[in-house]
Amino acid sequence: MAKEPLVGCHVSIAGGIYKALERGESVGCTAMQIFTKSNRNWFDKKLTDDSIKAFKQAVKESSSIQSIIVHTGYLINIGSKKADIAQQSTNALLDEVHRCEQLDLPYLVLHPGSHLDMGEEKCLEQIAHNLDSVFERSNDKVHILLETMAGQGTNVGYTFEQLKKIRQLSEHKRNIEFCLDTCHVFAAGYDISTEDGYRKTFKTFDSTLGLEHLKAIHINDSQEKFGSRKDRHAPLGKGHIPLATFDLIMNDKQLKDIPKILETPSDPEMKLWKKEIALLKAMV
Repeated sequence: MAKEPLVGCHVSIAGGIYKALERGESVGCTAMQIFTKSNRNWFDKKLTDDSIKAFKQAVKESSSIQSIIVHTGYLINIGSKKADIAQQSTNALLDEVHRCEQLDLPYLVLHPGSHLDMGEEKCLEQIAHNLDSVFERSNDKVHILLETMAGQGTNVGYTFEQLKKIRQLSEHKRNIEFCLDTCHVFAAGYDISTEDGYRKTFKTFDSTLGLEHLKAIHINDSQEKFGSRKDRHAPLGKGHIPLATFDLIMNDKQLKDIPKILETPSDPEMKLWKKEIALLKAMV
């Protein structure tokens, strides 16, 4: 029997992190993404030994979940020009890395940051410096996946070259890898809406960052048009990225072993995600 493709969605941890496995399985996930704490707080209660044990047991007993990616909370901005915010963000990121260490989860997705009129180059340098500060205080087991951004506001990381610069400036390059978001790259000016544009985009990604460093893909349609620099996710087939693009992704052999995670708008019961997961699997 052929191995199922690694497809899933962002799953709630309400009531306990271990419950995310059951929720993910209920909608057909073979891969999934979670927060390990409230995504709206800087810090949260420490993980208890019981919660860690329950999560690891749920992972062990799962018959379908093959990959779990973690996403950081939304307050973190290690590129902020405000020293107190940058320091708070760095400490919060370290805390999230430690939580991943406790749960044996190797990949943590991070929005690189926003320069807030400090200037992009200085921001990239600061991000690399603060990432090094985190890695110097962790156990080297967790890799941070810098996410490709749409370029909205003063966000950095909307070009592959900017992400490359962060990694180049870091003294812990082996711990820095990448997550590609389809909505974000489309909005940032990488036209993946045609097969030719898709091929060129991934060829550019490979030559700039290396496909071997691509560890997760966020599967999202875009409410906004190509090059809008606006981060507005849409359900698959309801935005400006054709379904044919997602078909290309699902059948691209070089992306076969990379988890593909939906962050499209869905309902609390995840019924839409269930349909989209089935749609993506059917494309293979």
